[in-house]
Formats: sequence, C-alpha cells, structure tokens
Amino acid sequence: MRKIILSVILIALSVLTLFSTFILTPTALPAEAASFDTGDTAWMIVATALVLIMTPGLGFFYGGMVGKKNVISTMLQSFMAMLIVTILWVLVGFSLSFGTSIGGFIGNPMDYFMFQGVDIHTAWGTIPFLLFALFQAKFAIITPALITGAFAERIRFWAYMLFMVFFTLFIYTPLCHMTWHADGFFFKMGVLDFAGGTVVHMSAGWAALAGAMFLGKRKIQKVNPARITYVLLGTALLWFGWFGFNAGSSLGANGLAVQALGTTTVAAAAAGMAWIFMDKILGHKVSAMGACIGTVVGLVAITPAAGFVSIPHAIFIGIFSSLVSNYMVTLFSKGKIDDALDVFACHGVGGMVGMLLTGVFASNAINPAVGENQGLIFGDSKLFITQLTAMIIVSVFAFVGSYALFFIVNKITPLRVTEDKEELGLDISQHGEYL
Repeated sequence: MRKIILSVILIALSVLTLFSTFILTPTALPAEAASFDTGDTAWMIVATALVLIMTPGLGFFYGGMVGKKNVISTMLQSFMAMLIVTILWVLVGFSLSFGTSIGGFIGNPMDYFMFQGVDIHTAWGTIPFLLFALFQAKFAIITPALITGAFAERIRFWAYMLFMVFFTLFIYTPLCHMTWHADGFFFKMGVLDFAGGTVVHMSAGWAALAGAMFLGKRKIQKVNPARITYVLLGTALLWFGWFGFNAGSSLGANGLAVQALGTTTVAAAAAGMAWIFMDKILGHKVSAMGACIGTVVGLVAITPAAGFVSIPHAIFIGIFSSLVSNYMVTLFSKGKIDDALDVFACHGVGGMVGMLLTGVFASNAINPAVGENQGLIFGDSKLFITQLTAMIIVSVFAFVGSYALFFIVNKITPLRVTEDKEELGLDISQHGEYL
C-alpha cells in the first residue's frame, strides 16, 4: 500500500510540474524589471546559503549525541527536511506563509502556488522576490529538523516524514504568517521576532515536548554519545550559519545586519562560557558537550532580539538563557519525559527566554503596525506584555497542535518502532546501513 501511495505522489508531482505552465495563469512581466540593490542582493544570496548549512550542521550536532547505532538515521532526518520541505515550500508553503492574509492567521494557498509570480522581475524591498522566498524556505526547513532530537532513537522514519509535512503546513506556516506578514495577527499586535525565536525555536521546542510525551521513553535512555567530534563540528556549522539566520533577517547589507551579527556573536560566546562555568560550579567536569550546548542556547535566545538590543544586553541574554536552560536540562533528567537531546529545554525554553527579554531590552525597534517599541528597561511595559501574551498563545498552539498531529499520524501509521527494532538500532532497522 505504501509503495502505491508513494508512486501516486511522485507521478502527481511530476505531472503537476510538467504542466504547471498550462495549469497556472502566467505572470505578466513588467515592461521594466524592478531595480535591486546589488550589495543587498549579494549579501542575501550568501545569507540564504548560510542558513541552509545550519540543517546539515544540526544533523552533525544531533548525530554525535545519539548512540552509535542511530547516527545515520538521526542525521538523515535533518537531511530529509532539506528535500521534503523545499518542495512543500514551493508548492504551497510560501503561499500559506506570505500570501494574502486570511483573517491574519494564514495566507491564501493559491497566491504563490508552485511559486507562481515568485521571480527575479519583482522586488521584495531591495532584493528579488524569488531570493526572499528562498531565504524564508531555509527557516521552514530547519524547524521540523530541530524537533527530531526529542524523539531520537525510537521513531519510525516514514512516520517522521509524514509528521514533518503536517507540522510545516499546520504549525509552521500559520506562525510564520501571523508573525512576519504585514497583516499577520502577531505582527499587528506589535510582537517583535527578529529572526525566528517564536516562529522557529518556540514552535520546535513545544512540538519536541509533545513528541517526547507522545512516544514515551526509550528502552535505554543513557547512551554514550557516538561522536563528540560531530557535536563540535555541528556547533561550528550552526554558529557559522546563524550569522545568515540573524544578520540575514535584516534583508540587506546594512547597519542592522552588522548589529545582528554582533549580538549573535557575543550572546553565543557568553552562553557557552556560562554553561561550562555552571557545570564547574555544580561539580561537573568541563565538557565539549556542555560548551556546545550552551553556545547553541545563546544562539537560540538572541534570535528574536538580534536586531533590537545592544551588545551588553546581548551578553546578558546569552548568560541568563544559558543558566535557565542548564537548570531545565537538569530538571528533565530527573523527570518522566524522555526528551532525548533536550530540545525543549534548549530551543523551547531558550526561545521563550529570548522572546521575553526582547520585551525587556528592545530599543528603538520599529514595527510598522505599532510604531516604535521600547523595552521594559526603558520604562515601557507595553512591549513586554505583548511579548508575554504572544508567548502564551504560541506555546498553547504549538504544543496542542503538535500533540494532535502526532496522534493523527499514529492513527495513519505507527510512530514508534517496535522494541526489537529499537534495540537493533534505527540505522539497521530503518535504513539497512551502519557506521
């Protein structure tokens, strides 16, 4: 049955692509092509590539943490996100995210169906519209990949891919639209999310928690990391790519990009330093794993604030988020929820801390819907209350929605591998490959 379904999908996609010229209404080209800023365009091409490299970096980061018999499957889950979400984004994902707003919650799915009207002849600001769409695609790609760390070593591969499609369509795109579309619900509220603390990290973190709860504990929770060198490499690639993630969200080669570059740098460094200091204070050895995890937490926390806060405030955000996530990791290790790679404690909690601290430290942040925003530290409580309200709404939506999607997928096809296949390892049982 599965083979028949997959064959139908491939045939339908091929036919749709082949005949899209006849099915879709051709977009009339303007008499004169739009004028673009070459510097902005060049930077955004680089930033788009940088964001994409984060996903294989995440694969190394997660792959090094799991047991040796699950490395390939864990890394492949990230890689498959690059394949499936890319096509899904072209088909309908970009339309749902940035199409004409329907009530402020979702875009019209037909506006840019199959990238109709998304080309190099129209502009998004000072860059080609197609470049903006491709840049945003990379954010959509990494979000479901982040979730995989929570249910590592026990999920069936085909079930994961089905969940990834559902999550992208029903969780990611509404949040993206509400937060970043000019007519989006959160955007009009005045919510600030510079590069995805809400859209990417909070949504992934809460989905990860839902997945860990739904799938239950692994048979063996304590495993030796397969390749700590992979974790170091993955962290380096993530940090490198994060400059495109945050500085690229300025959508131009400008001072705002430089500001985001600076805050991203210091927040990551401060968080990594704080994590290993905290480990030492608690009597643990200074570890490569701790340094890497702390650094990533800092990158997560600064993401919503990157273009809105000063360098000193970014250092505080990095340190504070690291301490909070460190505590949450310790708390989860004593609990009943098996979030295998601490996705919620690092990405979910880190994203929430960053979102709230944006409401504390933001300075002269301009939102066209509400004008200039000032953080709590500057005597204005409105932005902080707005951020807190949005955080609560996003948390409920992402957790409940994701749990429902796990339930639905499990009814279609079992989510969890059998005990014997889990013991054998996902590399062999799901892919017939091994290190």
